[in-house]
Amino acid sequence: MNRHTPYTLFLAPSGSDVGLTTVTLGMVRALDVRGVRVGFCKPIGQLFNHDDGPERSTYFIRTTTQLTPANPIRQEEAARLISAGEEEQLMERVVALFHESDSGADVMVVEGIVHSKDWPSAASMNAKLAQTLSAHVVLTGKLHGDSAEDFADFESRMELSIREFGGLKGSNILGCIINHAPASLGQSLEEIRTAVLARCPLFSRIDFPIIGAIPESADLAAPRTIDIARHLGATLINEGEIATRRAKKFTLLARTVPNMLSAFSPGNILITPADRADVFVAVAMAAVNKTTFAGIVLTGDTDLPPGILELCRPALETGLPVLKVETNSWHTATNLSRMSTEVPADDIERVRRSMDFVASHINVVWLAEKSAAPVEARMSPAAFCHRIVELAKQAHKRIVLPEGSEPRTIRAAALCAKRGIARCVLLGNREEILRVANGLEVHLPDEVEIIDPAEVRAKYIEPLVEMRRHKGLTHQDAADYLEDNVWLGTVMLALGEVDGLVSGALHTSANTIRPALQIIKTKPGARVVSSIFFMCLPDQVLVYGDCAVNPDPDAEMLADIAIQSAESATNIGIPARVAMISYSTGESGHGADVDKVREATRIAHLKRPDILLDGPLQYDAAAIADVAATKAPDSPLAGRATVFIFPDLNTGNTTYKAVQRSANVISIGPVLQGLNRPVNDLSRGSLVEDIVYTIAITAIQAREA
Repeated sequence: MNRHTPYTLFLAPSGSDVGLTTVTLGMVRALDVRGVRVGFCKPIGQLFNHDDGPERSTYFIRTTTQLTPANPIRQEEAARLISAGEEEQLMERVVALFHESDSGADVMVVEGIVHSKDWPSAASMNAKLAQTLSAHVVLTGKLHGDSAEDFADFESRMELSIREFGGLKGSNILGCIINHAPASLGQSLEEIRTAVLARCPLFSRIDFPIIGAIPESADLAAPRTIDIARHLGATLINEGEIATRRAKKFTLLARTVPNMLSAFSPGNILITPADRADVFVAVAMAAVNKTTFAGIVLTGDTDLPPGILELCRPALETGLPVLKVETNSWHTATNLSRMSTEVPADDIERVRRSMDFVASHINVVWLAEKSAAPVEARMSPAAFCHRIVELAKQAHKRIVLPEGSEPRTIRAAALCAKRGIARCVLLGNREEILRVANGLEVHLPDEVEIIDPAEVRAKYIEPLVEMRRHKGLTHQDAADYLEDNVWLGTVMLALGEVDGLVSGALHTSANTIRPALQIIKTKPGARVVSSIFFMCLPDQVLVYGDCAVNPDPDAEMLADIAIQSAESATNIGIPARVAMISYSTGESGHGADVDKVREATRIAHLKRPDILLDGPLQYDAAAIADVAATKAPDSPLAGRATVFIFPDLNTGNTTYKAVQRSANVISIGPVLQGLNRPVNDLSRGSLVEDIVYTIAITAIQAREA
């Protein structure tokens, strides 16, 4: 038996096609983000539409979180046991699987089974599973529209489901989650709940709370172009960005070019006969002009006329996917309309976005209070990301992005505005930025500022000359420097016109950091500019420094890095317990390297006696309580360190990479520290999400600057 019994939430569908898996995954994310120690279990697996696996829910949980739930019992095996009259044996296996998946969770989320032709008695089995696991039931339903008939149908299905679980009186039904709510009802939980309460008498007659309400989202339903190619069995004429572009709709093109221009919109899959060279050339021209189509499908038993592909080479180089099928256009469109809506196993980006979207529309605080689970009791990766977003929102800072026309940067700026993370300033030609945004189908709200460098450079020449006069900088030199948007943004930062700078999606680290070192400079008392990484382990977030900037710091520099890192941890809400890492613990070893760490520890203690800091410590003594009890029994922090300071760049960078890759740990960084004003560097391979979180951290640093 486990050391404790977790509070169990059993999610059951009130009908078919309610999006149960998506809601369940979102529930896990919602609890995880709030710091609740959550577990997941799918007792009985189901595969649909000739799917050969893996079972989606368990696979996606393992892929997107640090959880390792047990494999579910196969549907065929469960059906065999029931047919053989061995239902109790099945339930015993369910309980064993549940506890195997527990892993010390405070709240377990259990996904029920969906009604299908292979399992027509899903409702009674869900009731049995919930009873066996002593679970609290959350019903999941779908509103198919906003008519009176739609509301009546939704209400009747909910009433039937309540009866199947034994009714509300004396039962463990907590409430319901509404999925795919029509956009006309609103976009927030409160708006949708208000609309449903007004039109469904059921909710006013009984104590049946609406725990979550998830609006429809065309973006989340959009498959990738590669999924469409697989479904159609298409041949790839040009692969392009087939794995990342998404299709929000598809259009059959059969008219003359002037009459089909309305279909030339971002995210559209265009279907046209292969011999319509005029259509293909028109699509290519639109692609060159930054319209980001999901792709074009050429149909029929003919090919493009010779030379057309080469003529349209610039369009293909924009990433436009070009597919070819043998069926005619009508049959191709019909086939496409029958495509399964199930998320493919390899589309992890869509799963993550869906989980975040659902989580944001669930009243998780109410759930946490109901389950008596501690909120913010731990710092999971999701909880950490949630915290930095909330802290950034409170800071209300203005962050300049010198790479203003770069697509990921534009997306990140729009997301930051939408979520209230920061007021972003894009540097670049306004027409170019708006053209790229339009091609990405990204709306840039008024909160995102666009500053054209060509219109403002001249006014920053004199200030830059003043900043670098002691170095003999001329007006012409200053003008040349300011042709670089990173320099321009850094001068704006130095003058206090913006609060922070984030760059690096296109530029090298040196391009980002060098201007800051020359005109922002280090904080008073800081000897170096250093870096940290936030390492998101399953149950906590650790800080590693310095892993990116200083190759071989001396003892004074190392002490400074330790102090900076402790402050950075505290600012984010991580309790700073600083371990000075070496190959030796305490007084057991000697030599130049360990002596440097020992001296750095002494200096740091003198400068900041208020910081809980100890060293030298070996990594295992710093991190693991059992090892610390033997190697460093008198250390005030050994075995529970949160900030790890490495003696040199070789050790720090190697360790961070080893932990990141071997343990599949999310890392955020490098985050620069020690500057007068915050400047942060991006990896050139950064995802949009990486840029958003870097902007958030920069805003938090600006609050403390």
